[in-house]
Amino acid sequence: MSLSAARPLFLAMLALLFAGTQAAGQDNFTTVVRQIVVTGTQRLEPETVRSYLTITPGTNIDQVVIDEGLKGLFATGLFEDAQMVFNASNGLLQVEVQENPIVNRVIYVGNKRLDDDKFEEEVELEPRSIYTRARAQADAQRMIEVYRRSGRFGATVTPRVRELERNRVDVIFDIDEGPRTGVRAVNFLGNEEFSDAELRGVVLTAPSSWWNILESNDNYDPDRLEYDQELLRQHYSKNGFADFAVLSAVAELTPDRKDFIITIEVEEGPKYDFGKVDVNTTLSKLPGKVLRRRVPIRTGTVFNSERIEDAEEALTFATGVYGYAFVDIYPRLDRNPETKTIDVTFEVNEGPRVYVEEININGNQQTLDRVIRREMRLVEGDAFNRVLVDRSQRRVRGLGFFSDVTIDELPGSAPDRSVLNVNVTEQPTGSFQIGGGVSSNDNFIFNIQLNQQNLAGRGQSVLLDLSASQRTNRARISLTEPYFLGRRLRAGASLFVQSTDFEEAGFVSETYGLGANFGFPVSEFAQLGLNYGLRYDNLELTTDLTFDFDEDGEIVPSSELVDETAVRNVRDPETTGLGVGILTTDRCNVVQLSEDLNCENDGEFVTSSIGYSLRMDRTNDPIVPSRGYAISFSQNFAGFGGDVNYYQSTLRSSYYHPLPFKFIGSLKFNGGYIQSFNDDGVRRNDRFFLGGGRGFRGFDVAGVGPRLFDADSAVLGNRRGQAVGARAYAVGSAEALIPLPLPPSAGLRASLFADFGIAGLVNEADEEVFNDPSIERVDLFGNSDPDDPLQAGLDPRVTAGVVVNWRSPFGPVQFVISEAVVVEEYDRPEGFRFSAGGQF
Repeated sequence: MSLSAARPLFLAMLALLFAGTQAAGQDNFTTVVRQIVVTGTQRLEPETVRSYLTITPGTNIDQVVIDEGLKGLFATGLFEDAQMVFNASNGLLQVEVQENPIVNRVIYVGNKRLDDDKFEEEVELEPRSIYTRARAQADAQRMIEVYRRSGRFGATVTPRVRELERNRVDVIFDIDEGPRTGVRAVNFLGNEEFSDAELRGVVLTAPSSWWNILESNDNYDPDRLEYDQELLRQHYSKNGFADFAVLSAVAELTPDRKDFIITIEVEEGPKYDFGKVDVNTTLSKLPGKVLRRRVPIRTGTVFNSERIEDAEEALTFATGVYGYAFVDIYPRLDRNPETKTIDVTFEVNEGPRVYVEEININGNQQTLDRVIRREMRLVEGDAFNRVLVDRSQRRVRGLGFFSDVTIDELPGSAPDRSVLNVNVTEQPTGSFQIGGGVSSNDNFIFNIQLNQQNLAGRGQSVLLDLSASQRTNRARISLTEPYFLGRRLRAGASLFVQSTDFEEAGFVSETYGLGANFGFPVSEFAQLGLNYGLRYDNLELTTDLTFDFDEDGEIVPSSELVDETAVRNVRDPETTGLGVGILTTDRCNVVQLSEDLNCENDGEFVTSSIGYSLRMDRTNDPIVPSRGYAISFSQNFAGFGGDVNYYQSTLRSSYYHPLPFKFIGSLKFNGGYIQSFNDDGVRRNDRFFLGGGRGFRGFDVAGVGPRLFDADSAVLGNRRGQAVGARAYAVGSAEALIPLPLPPSAGLRASLFADFGIAGLVNEADEEVFNDPSIERVDLFGNSDPDDPLQAGLDPRVTAGVVVNWRSPFGPVQFVISEAVVVEEYDRPEGFRFSAGGQF
């Protein structure tokens, strides 16, 4: 056989041999995973690692499958490194991992200007979290952004780790804060209507000044610059410039790299007025002309974008009142360049129905869910109604338990379903006041008051008040349940005991009493209250008499004139500084005076009274209202048992409305009248005493109203006489809340006020006796009687001033600075008053 003929036979035999070898290899190698072994774990269990794999026994494996398995392991963030080796001879997949370390501590080094708390709000690494280089670098960048927002653009942050045992690390951020970069100037281009100075007052960013150490916006912050542009848009759109635009906002670093120069280029455009205003609607119950009257926009006034928003809110409310829970309101603006007017047409149409699927309460750590839910005007399954949502928000806020209340609407499980998230931020609902001090009225004051308005988170209110001063000692406890027996029925009870030495009004009293009250709603905005009170008191009318010593050291006037058992206090001439002594006694036990007083009101009496009150509140916010009104009227009737009879009526009202320049104006009225059913007259301790923070600002305690002038007052240097209390008063107040450039969290409010009113009327018997010229008092006091010793006319008074309220970390603080504008010469004006308390 030739070589050429043998060659094909050789190749055929070689192919058969290769095929046999391949067949034998199929018996010794495999591509199916039969077992997975995990090595290198420290904290994790091998089974946990296997659960992260996309590969399981029985999986056909190749390089693509291995790559996908490694990606799944790295995606967990738990591993610094991972490898997979597959043994085809036995189907064993070897998985070797290196776990990322656990963070032991996060340490900040080199920060002097910013506290660690500022960084902890931003960084993601924290103790017991997983450390990765990527997370550390991202946190470092976040810290740099924090420094940039504070004006330090040269700050650098370098992360490093300190390795510890058991695969733990301390993460250390080395910080170089660099110099602070301020704002050298804020310039505007293209502005003609408003000057640069006016626009600087609109934006937040302010030039740096060495003298203004309290300024916090005098550094370059890109986020703030974006907000400044929005503030400019709002400012111009409120003043008629509907086409206003910010063309550019550039921040350039100065050559010395210490400051930025900010230049904002604007295009003002023409100034527009409101043109034709109309409402188009498909609602059957509300024609367009009816809704048009609800739109707070008048043709010919300067265009103001805020009025568009106010109109949408007013239309939403109006349609909601008429039962349209779902409306779409779209304002269409048509510009007229020739007349420089903008026609506004509101398209109001009924929208698709949406129902409340779920209501979630968030943020209440102490207050029970049911306390909040019972104030909601919507429940699960109700048709969504924006008016009722807003009303619910006001009612929850009106509880006074939360510093912030928001209700967010989120999509539900279907297009016609909505989820309401009620987000609350709890605030201290308990207050305490423990203090001592001195004042011009009480000489010394000691007070302990505990008040919890949300007892155990159930909405119940309990008050314990203990106070002592030279004038008043009082103990009172009360409890109120707002939802008695699970119904909208408010029930309360109180006990009190009080002793008063009311020098300004000329009486002392001891009082014990109890009371009960109930209240229930008569409408969504009105509530009716009923009350009963039972009181025992012992009243003594007092007077200050002057005296001297006779040769035997006895007091003159002698005991023939004064019942010595009724003497309450004796001060010698050295104490009084008048050259005479002062003796305080029960006036009805002075022989000459007992004849010229209605002493039937002096002594022990029991008062049993019932009453009612009706209150309506239509304000937009129960805590700090800016719109709406509130009014309350109450009457009490004494004489259902007991020894005293009278009827008393009081009226309180308030009206709020926004004023220009973001001021909030209010007008308030407070009036009262009391009259006996017969000729007994009204006892002095049942009359009205205004001033000292009660009813009429700018006057001292009992500093305004009817006043008695007699000779003993003249001798004692008291040219303003003694208050006897009014049977009627009416006080109005005009107030403007000042828009302070402070966040609401500062808790500071200031108002300008003017109070004006009258207070007068006394018992007819008192007026006849005190002004009776036939009664001689000169023999007793050694001085001539003044003309018309009782002044009880309804003469007008006016005061004005400023009041500052601060919700301090220690509790509420109030300052009142006032000036009497129109007063009578015998009134007692007060220029300054201060009060403070605490919270828990």
